[in-house]
Amino acid sequence: MSDTPARLLQLLTLLQTGRERTGAELAERLGVSPRTVRRDIERLRGLGYPVAAALGAIGGYRLASGTAMPPLLLDDEEAVAIAVGLHTAAGGTVADVAETSVRALAKLEQVLPARLRDRVTALQEATVPLYGLLTGGGDAPVTDPAVLTSLATACRRRERVRFAYAAADGAASQRHAEPYRLVSADHRWYLVAYDLDRADWRTFRIDRITGTRPTGARCAPDRRPPAPDAAAFVAESITSHRARHRALVTLHTGIEDAARRLPAGTGLLEPLTPGSCLLRTGGDALDWLAYRLGFLGVPFEVHEPPELIAYLRDLGTRLLDAARPREPDGPHGSPAPPDASGPPAPTAPPTP
Repeated sequence: MSDTPARLLQLLTLLQTGRERTGAELAERLGVSPRTVRRDIERLRGLGYPVAAALGAIGGYRLASGTAMPPLLLDDEEAVAIAVGLHTAAGGTVADVAETSVRALAKLEQVLPARLRDRVTALQEATVPLYGLLTGGGDAPVTDPAVLTSLATACRRRERVRFAYAAADGAASQRHAEPYRLVSADHRWYLVAYDLDRADWRTFRIDRITGTRPTGARCAPDRRPPAPDAAAFVAESITSHRARHRALVTLHTGIEDAARRLPAGTGLLEPLTPGSCLLRTGGDALDWLAYRLGFLGVPFEVHEPPELIAYLRDLGTRLLDAARPREPDGPHGSPAPPDASGPPAPTAPPTP
């Protein structure tokens, strides 16, 4: 390789893998002599990259941690992945992190080539943040940045897509849909789209989507969105929008503690104060909702629906009545049996 700048970039890419590489190995990969590798290593050090060399008969090179940050070398997918991460953080609820992410994202976009800038711009235009924390915390699922940007581009172009989808129970299906918006919520991503085969608006977890294929066909121009706010539509899907009863509850505990106490997927939590949070949840039966809330082990206040408030009041009255001390009567109101520990019964006087 005679192009020195290109060779330096390829050498830096090899060194960024984290493992140590010998001079002979690097020379073979680059198609140059070991002497040229040593000169290129010195050039990288002169540019500020901390390349460490191991001593010994074989020796080797690796990229060490430095005190300054030299220019980064990113391939296309790495650059898009970083932009996705910054965009997610910029829409978060932590002010300092959000503001810093916005600045970093702006700097990254200035140096992105046009082909990547278009993908990142499509992601920004198609994404709506959903502020809150999904119940049942756990590890965030892994989402493929290539799938994200492909769907974002389809949303931007109003183009129908086909993809494979795995349901929560693992059932696989092929979908043909008109994508509308992407929604980011608690490090999870959702696609709001009109499912053409089912003739209905649906919410898809993007980490369960694979094999996205744009069809070239345009979305129906008169298709009305499922809701004015795509994030609200996803929030309703998460909190059982098809359930008979939807509840809004204040939990008097921190949001992280509430997420640990609630079963996964039972609602959406929003912070109120350090010691309280708002829960949006739902269910088909009032007794089940009451049971779920009562066994959280924290104080709570139900704001809606009125039917749940009335049910809890009636249930509370019956529970208090059951726990109220009773008069010392026997079961079912019968007189109590004589107390064997009481004073002895009087006896007849002895016969003279």
